[in-house]
Amino acid sequence: MNTTQAAPAPQGMGRLYSLDALRGFDMFWIMGAEEIFHGLGKATGSPFWQAIAQQFVHPDWNGFRFYDLIFPLFLFMAGVSTPYSIGRELEKGAPRQQLLLRVIRRALVLVLLGLVVNNGLALRPVSEIRFGSVLGRIGLAYMFANIIYLYSRQRTQIACFWAFIIGYWLLLKFTAAPGYPPGDLSMEGNFASYVDRLVMPGKLYLGIHDPEGLMSTIPAISTALLGILTGNLLKHSPLAPEKKTLRMLLWGVVFLVLAQLWNLDFPINKNLWTSSFVMQVGGISLLLLAVFYYVIDVKGYKGWTLFFRVIGMNSILIYMSDHFINWGYTTNAVFAWLGQLVGDPFNVVAMAICMVGIKWLFLYFMYRKKVFLRV
Repeated sequence: MNTTQAAPAPQGMGRLYSLDALRGFDMFWIMGAEEIFHGLGKATGSPFWQAIAQQFVHPDWNGFRFYDLIFPLFLFMAGVSTPYSIGRELEKGAPRQQLLLRVIRRALVLVLLGLVVNNGLALRPVSEIRFGSVLGRIGLAYMFANIIYLYSRQRTQIACFWAFIIGYWLLLKFTAAPGYPPGDLSMEGNFASYVDRLVMPGKLYLGIHDPEGLMSTIPAISTALLGILTGNLLKHSPLAPEKKTLRMLLWGVVFLVLAQLWNLDFPINKNLWTSSFVMQVGGISLLLLAVFYYVIDVKGYKGWTLFFRVIGMNSILIYMSDHFINWGYTTNAVFAWLGQLVGDPFNVVAMAICMVGIKWLFLYFMYRKKVFLRV
């Protein structure tokens, strides 16, 4: 990781301000905003706020909630950046081998950072280390998707997108863990978790299953490839910006329809990153990017995006900061008086808002100093 005086947002035919804003919108929900809604649900006892709060809890297994979108949306956006970063270097004449080494290095750094997030810096036996991680999944899926981008044309990239999710579906449909019928998709019986139990070192997050396991990285590559294909559309297509927006909207709707149909046979499941899940989050990601792109980059309404851009331009920093900075202590030290003033039961909500504010001010300080942490 390093600091840079240049913003990490992609450059190309024009800066995609929408990508920084959408990345910030995505990260906003896991930097403490979800606790605001959990607090509102508890404090009010209102079915409305409790239903909203429930959207910030992952399903136990099958199903989909808003919280399931945050991780794959970030991976999708990493793919969108590729034609503006790696693609720009290719256009300048950079050797593919040099870019390949850069992609592999980034992936390895993300895997290592994921290990730190999971396990801290203390040395421990291999059996006590969790190797699967969110950052590791992003790193590996990003790496394989970018290798495909570097050495293939767009038709091959499209073919790979479908091959990974269809192949993964067929693999899990006709196989299972020993002692279970083919196509068993329970946590104990599905083939992907069984392979992870066999080959992954250390411990799995849930003992018999890891939501960031090796096998489920295969369809995650398609999530990154979808981002790359979308980035190609935005950067290289001769279509007018309005027509690019419309195309993203149309494909977003198509993906959501396909997700519901596929869900009938292969349930939407973030834990397994099922093919229907790829379609579901891909569709929503396309719709969100279409809206952000049209409002910000096409119509030029950028002023309101500062709040999210400040977060999005230091997304890795704020993600890792919870593991090294005691934000709760800082918030209490500065705003304990406010919590006492508000009193029960809304003091929890007030302190959650204050914590988000403290984090944002920290990121704004970094933004004003033009210091951005990236891999």
